[in-house]
Amino acid sequence: MSNKPILQLSIYGAVCLALLLVPAFIDDAFLLNKFARYLIFGMLAVALSLSWGYAGILNLGQATTFGLGSYCMAMALKLKTVPIHTGAEGLPDFMVWNNVTELPWLWWPFQSLPFAVAAGILVPAAFAALLGWFMFGGRVAGVYSAIITLAAMVVVNLIIIDQQSYTGGFNGITDLARFEVLGITFDAYARSTYFLVAGSLTLALFAALALTRSKTGLILQAIRDQEERVRFFGYNVARYKTFVFAASAAIAGVAGMLYTIVMEFASPTFLGVPLSLSIVIWVAVGGRQSLLGAMLGALLVTGVQGSLSESETFLSTWTLVMGGLFVLIVLFMPRGLAGIVSGLRRRDAPQNAAAQRSRPVDAAGAPAGRTA
Repeated sequence: MSNKPILQLSIYGAVCLALLLVPAFIDDAFLLNKFARYLIFGMLAVALSLSWGYAGILNLGQATTFGLGSYCMAMALKLKTVPIHTGAEGLPDFMVWNNVTELPWLWWPFQSLPFAVAAGILVPAAFAALLGWFMFGGRVAGVYSAIITLAAMVVVNLIIIDQQSYTGGFNGITDLARFEVLGITFDAYARSTYFLVAGSLTLALFAALALTRSKTGLILQAIRDQEERVRFFGYNVARYKTFVFAASAAIAGVAGMLYTIVMEFASPTFLGVPLSLSIVIWVAVGGRQSLLGAMLGALLVTGVQGSLSESETFLSTWTLVMGGLFVLIVLFMPRGLAGIVSGLRRRDAPQNAAAQRSRPVDAAGAPAGRTA
């Protein structure tokens, strides 16, 4: 049996363990909150890597499902806000300002937090499945599917902004209660919230890895490389692509819910074009065909971006610096940072094999120095 799967699991486990140990070395609540946001972006990168890197589906509207998950959580936490921030009978304040007299039916189920958590996963997944059924059932692929996902995101964004009486419009949903489960209150700046985010990222990363190593994952990679040949062998390509598209959306939905907990508000900017394009950049930098590489790419880019934007030296030029770095990476590292590691591994493999063949053997034919 090859040692490659064991080595891969060990590397993934070591990285996740390192992320979980961060609070042991940092006491600053503001920094923990910032790192928690970076980890959420890492989860978003894992979601896009799953659909783009392993199934060849470039989703330029990944922020759509992220935003839907965010709003599902925000609606529930808004209804649990202390009365001073709400209108009569717990009606959200922005509804009172827009002359809404009773809670809309769409908000009723979100009085239950478990429902909101389930909706934050299922609503994005259902939205992606419906969009996937339309696209992949009609054999839409390549740049056309990317454009459709981008257009769908713009439509959802405009709907949320337009329905100000029910969504808060441009202002989003603010003044939220804290997320509380089993008597544990997850303050945005507490260690418990960081562990919630890091633990969720770990679960998402290993769940995505398990999917890619399953039979379904192998078929998805075959579809990415030779879609017509897979269809020739009798597989329902549209169904497989819709499934991974929905699975990616579910992970993004979880990331959106966590982002609302960490940021303490939901905003239509969470469904904006800049965020969606940023996700693509993170994955391209890390390596789209590596879940761990995509995640680390997101952490690297957002970390450098945060440091540059807070620096007096690069205060007005940090976007130019980030753009230049991205251009250099695309030109000289088309497979991202993960491609460098895999390239070094392939280069060392023939040397190791040659060294193994050149070792002296004993009379029994076993390598010298090794006992039977």
